Amino acid sequence: MGICCTKNGPPQYPPENEVNEKIEFENGKDEISISTYSGGEGRVRSRGRSRLISMYSQQGRKGVNQDAMTVREDFNGEKDLIFCGVFDGHGPFGHVVARYISKQLPSKLSAAIKISQHKTYLYNAAAEGEYHQTLSLASWENTFLKSFSEMDHAIARDINTDSFYSGSTAVTLIKQSGHLIIGNLGDSRAVLCTRGARDQLIPVQLTVDLKPDIPSEAERIRSCEGRVFAEEEEPDVYRMWMPDEDCPGLAMSRSFGDFCLKDYGLISAPDVFYRRLTKQDEFVVLATDGVWDALTNEEVIEIVASAPRRSRAARLLVKRAVQAWDYKFPGAIVDDCAAICLFLKPQSDLTKYGENRLNRKNYFEPARNEYTTSLDSSGSKDEWVAIKGLSRANTMSKFTGLIRDVSRRRPSQFLDGAQFY
Repeated sequence: MGICCTKNGPPQYPPENEVNEKIEFENGKDEISISTYSGGEGRVRSRGRSRLISMYSQQGRKGVNQDAMTVREDFNGEKDLIFCGVFDGHGPFGHVVARYISKQLPSKLSAAIKISQHKTYLYNAAAEGEYHQTLSLASWENTFLKSFSEMDHAIARDINTDSFYSGSTAVTLIKQSGHLIIGNLGDSRAVLCTRGARDQLIPVQLTVDLKPDIPSEAERIRSCEGRVFAEEEEPDVYRMWMPDEDCPGLAMSRSFGDFCLKDYGLISAPDVFYRRLTKQDEFVVLATDGVWDALTNEEVIEIVASAPRRSRAARLLVKRAVQAWDYKFPGAIVDDCAAICLFLKPQSDLTKYGENRLNRKNYFEPARNEYTTSLDSSGSKDEWVAIKGLSRANTMSKFTGLIRDVSRRRPSQFLDGAQFY
C-alpha cells in the first residue's frame, strides 16, 4: 500500500516572515495566531488556530513551561499535507530540548520525505511532466526512523551537556488526504475521535504510551544493563534507572536526549503507525501527558466536541485538564499541558453537544483496528522546580548525578564525536 504524494512544483510563498492573525475577542483581549512562511516547509504555526487547527499550551506549576508544539500546513511544499507535533520536555533543560526539536524535526522530516520521493520517482521511472510519487508504508516508516535518529544526534551536537540529564517526548503526525502517519516517542499521546454505528463519538487511541513497564521495552532496557523498578512512594510508576545509581528515574522508555541512559536501553526510535481515514473520523488530538494524566480519552474527545468554536477547542481542553488536576489530585504539582486539535472535515455539527453523547460501552475501543496499522520495527530565565516537589508522577525522579561534574562520567557512546562546552 502506498500514500500518494503529488507535486507539480512547490507553491509560491512570500519571503519568510511572521504573520499575526486575530482570532477572536475573549476576556478583553484579542487572541493572536502566529504563523510564518518558511520556504518549502509551508506555513509554520506556533500558536492559535487555522481552518482545521486549534492549538494551546499552558504552563503548569513546576516553573518554566517545558511543552512545545508546532504545525506545518502545506508541509514540504505540498498542498493539503499537514505536519503536527507536540513535545514534552523533562529535566533541568527539558524546555530547551523540546523547543529545539519543535523547530528542527519538521525540517529533517521534510528532507527525508523528499529523498524518499526522489528514490521512488527514479525507481518507477515516471514520465516527464507531472512529478508524481507514491511512498510505501515501509518508506514512511524509514523516513520517521531516519529523521528521529538525525534529530537525536543533532541534540547531542548542538545542545551538548544540557541534554545529558534532559530530554523530550514527541508525538507527531503527517496527514495527507485520507491518510495519517503517526510517529510517537515517549508518553505523549494521539487520540482519534470517530463515530460509531449510532452516530455516537468514540475515542480511538492511535499511539502506545512507551513506558518502562511494557514487557518488550523492559526486556530491551535490562538487556543493556539498565534497570526498571518502581519506588515505594509510587508503586504504580515504573521508571528507568542507570545500572549502578538510583538516577535519573525516567518514567518512559524512549525519548530524545537523556544521554545518560542511551547506553542502557533508552532509544530514540519512534513507534510508527498508519491510519486510513474514513468518513466517520472527525478529529485527532495530540497532547502531552499533562492532559492525559488528568483526563481520559473519552473525556478529551467529549470536551473538544463540545467546544462552542473550533478555534477554542484546544484552549478549552487544556483549561479543563488543569481543573481536573486540582480536582483529582489535590496538592499535586500541576504539569504543563499542551494540545493540538486537527479537524478532519470542514465545520460540522460537532458543537451540537446533545447529539454527540458518548456511548460509554465503547470507551475502550481498540487502539488499532482494520483502519490502523503498526509500522514499528522495534532558554527561559524561569527555574524548573519539579524536583522540589512531587507531581502526580514526575517524569524524572532523582538527579544524583547533577551535582557532579559531567566530565567525571564515562561519556555515552552515543555522544562520541559531539563537542562539549
